[in-house]
Amino acid sequence: MTVLVLNGPNLGRLGSREPDVYGSQDLVALTKQLGEAAPDGVSIEVRQTDDEGELIGWLHGAVDARTPVILNPAAFTHYSYGLRDAAAMVTKAGLPLIEVHISNPHARESFRHNSVISAVATGVIAGFGFDSYRLALDQIIRTIG
Repeated sequence: MTVLVLNGPNLGRLGSREPDVYGSQDLVALTKQLGEAAPDGVSIEVRQTDDEGELIGWLHGAVDARTPVILNPAAFTHYSYGLRDAAAMVTKAGLPLIEVHISNPHARESFRHNSVISAVATGVIAGFGFDSYRLALDQIIRTIG
């Protein structure tokens, strides 16, 4: 089984972007941590894009390939109805899609408090740094495995 870990805009700058909010580790470190946490037989594919259309395409591909998704939509969280509709396709196909955030959006600026993704996600995990992803992976393994 493969688990897609999809990351939205600016997350390619992890490690250098606002380390007080997002920590000092980058996507390479996240990939390593999730790979080490994955049980035998589970592969992790971490992707990042600043392009909304590409992210939507990856979600379409997850539906077609029957692949569970961990999604950090980043700034798209708050306004991308196109991404929301693509995320809904994943969960309506019976696949888990867990929305994750490194920081706690509710402890930040008020515009970050609303997620258009949460209502169609299987669940939401936020505020635990990279552990948000690991917790999401654990839940997917329990659900599917």
